Amino acid sequence: MTPLPRRLGVALSGGGDSMALLHILMQCFQGQDVEILAATVDHGLRADSAQEAQQVSEMATKLGVDHEVLQWQGWQGDGNLQDQARQARYQLLEAWASRNDIPVLALGHTADDQAETVLMRLARSAGVDGLSAIPVRRQLEKVTLLRPLLAVTRAQLRDYLTALDQTWIEDPSNHDQRFERVRIRQAMDLLEPLGLSTAALSTVAENMATAREALEHYSFIAARDVAQIVSGAVVLDQSKLGGLPDEILHRVLTRALQWVSGATYPLRRRVMGEALEAVRSGGSLTLGGCRILGRAGRVWICRELNAVREEAVQPGQLWDNRWLLSGGDPSGIEVRSLGKAGLLLCPNWRQLGCPGVVLEATPALWTAQELVAAPLAAMGNKWTAKTAKSGEEFYASLLSH
Repeated sequence: MTPLPRRLGVALSGGGDSMALLHILMQCFQGQDVEILAATVDHGLRADSAQEAQQVSEMATKLGVDHEVLQWQGWQGDGNLQDQARQARYQLLEAWASRNDIPVLALGHTADDQAETVLMRLARSAGVDGLSAIPVRRQLEKVTLLRPLLAVTRAQLRDYLTALDQTWIEDPSNHDQRFERVRIRQAMDLLEPLGLSTAALSTVAENMATAREALEHYSFIAARDVAQIVSGAVVLDQSKLGGLPDEILHRVLTRALQWVSGATYPLRRRVMGEALEAVRSGGSLTLGGCRILGRAGRVWICRELNAVREEAVQPGQLWDNRWLLSGGDPSGIEVRSLGKAGLLLCPNWRQLGCPGVVLEATPALWTAQELVAAPLAAMGNKWTAKTAKSGEEFYASLLSH
């Protein structure tokens, strides 16, 4: 049996879903040695949002729950507002949970959210991963996100609160047709008589999640067989790729590009189709801050030089958010990309059997214009370079967490 967390966090918007979640958790853990804490993200996008956040805080305090308001001030007025707000919300909540030693953060997503997400992703021609929609559990770096209400509808949760004589706050943006999710929500009323009900769409998500797990399992096995990590690049044995189904190779390639670039989200499937063709044919392609290179029966997936050309940090700091250099005297030294000019100053790099294009985008140590060391290009001079995330983490990334 999994031990109960000593502290459990709740993302509390004040809406019916999250308020019901808080009450359910308090009832479930009554008498248990579990402290429940809550946090509300104030996105600051409406004039009365601060007042509403304060109201939520008062509701939580009345229930005896420690509560904190987290403020987002990152909206610049451009881009996808809902997507940026969602990312900021998770970042703020994860930081809050880590700061308060909270290992598990509960979210109030419901069966309705699941169904709406499936429809939104259908509109984008999503594949298995997209249609598996919202996972019950998701592991961030230090915090586990848990969604225990995915099988429960909004109506059921509001009935539960009403029975408890408890109130909640209705967010007016939930009726704003500028947002895709609101339009999808309203369309559900028309789709339900056709059989596209919340229950049916939630079942689709469950079925796709099961299919995704199987695909991830075989992608992990395939990656172990065809891929290795060399100088921070993922290298595929082209002779072993012929027998792999496109979907399995697509997954291996997608994770390789993410691992090399550090991207949070995978590239769109249309773009990945071009990448898959390049890998199959042994050709070359630049995308997502990476290069795909076919060389002598091997396919190299490495960083693109232009993506890191302006990167500069001090020794001991992460370069390109993935490399750490150490070992020598750091006085007056800066970590920058090796580049084409730097590679020419490394007489033994060809002995490594690594394409020059790969090494050009690796970190090197410079004093002004003088190359001090290039650990990955056979010019260490007492310096070493290693990735912050190991090669094992690339293979593990093929599996859900």
